[in-house]
Amino acid sequence: MLSDLSKSPDRIAGMFDAIAGRYDVLNHILSAGVDRRWRRLAIRSLELTGTERLVDVCTGTADLAVAACAAQPGAARVIGVDFARAMLRVGQEKVSRARLGRSIALVRGDATRLPLADRSVDAATVAFGIRNVEDTAAAVVELHRVMVPGGRLAVLEFAVPTLPVVRGFYLWYFEHVLPRVGRFVSRHRAAYSYLPESVAAFRSPEEFVKLLRQAGFGDIRADPLTLGVVMLYTGRA
Repeated sequence: MLSDLSKSPDRIAGMFDAIAGRYDVLNHILSAGVDRRWRRLAIRSLELTGTERLVDVCTGTADLAVAACAAQPGAARVIGVDFARAMLRVGQEKVSRARLGRSIALVRGDATRLPLADRSVDAATVAFGIRNVEDTAAAVVELHRVMVPGGRLAVLEFAVPTLPVVRGFYLWYFEHVLPRVGRFVSRHRAAYSYLPESVAAFRSPEEFVKLLRQAGFGDIRADPLTLGVVMLYTGRA
C-alpha cells in the first residue's frame, strides 16, 4: 500500500487531477491571495527582456506561465509542462481566456524527462511543484540541461519558517486549518493532508541549494518570502 507521501507519478497526477477544478480557488483562499505576489516576485527575479523562451515545469493550471507572458516585459514564448491532464485542461482554458494561445504551449510531460532539447530555453520556473517530483535531483539536472548557459532559474516552494512564533502559527495552520478547508472545498481527503506532510518532509533550503549547485547552477540565492513560509530560489545555468 502506498504511503501518504508516495510521489509516484500516477498517484500525484491522479491526486491533482481530482482537485483541478477547485485548485486555483483553494490556492487563493488558503494563501489569502498572497500567492499572486509570490509569482510576480519569481517572474521579476528573471529580469526578462521580452525575447526569452521559458519553460514552466510542474505548470499545473498555468498561473505562472500566464504571469510570465503577461509581465512587462514578459517572456516571448512559454512551454508549460505537467503530467496531470485535468490540471492542463484548466490551464488551457485560462490561456485561451487570456488570448495567449500563440505565446503559451502546454505539454504533458515528466519533470525528470523534459520534452525539450539541450540548451533550448533561456529561463525556467517551478512554482510549488518541485517537492512533488519523485526524483528531485533528476528534475533539477533536467532544468539545467534544457537551459542555455547563463539562463535564469526561479523556483518557488513552501518552507517551514524558522522564527519561533511564526513557525508555531504556521504549523498549527498547516496541520489543522488547511487540511479541513481543503477537504471541504475540494471534496478530496488525501490532497490537503498530503500538502502539509510533503512540505515538512521536503529538503531544507540549505539542502535544496546544495542540490542546485551539484546540478551546475551558480549565483544561487534562497530568499524567504512572507516571514519564511515560502522560499524563492534563484540561480543561473
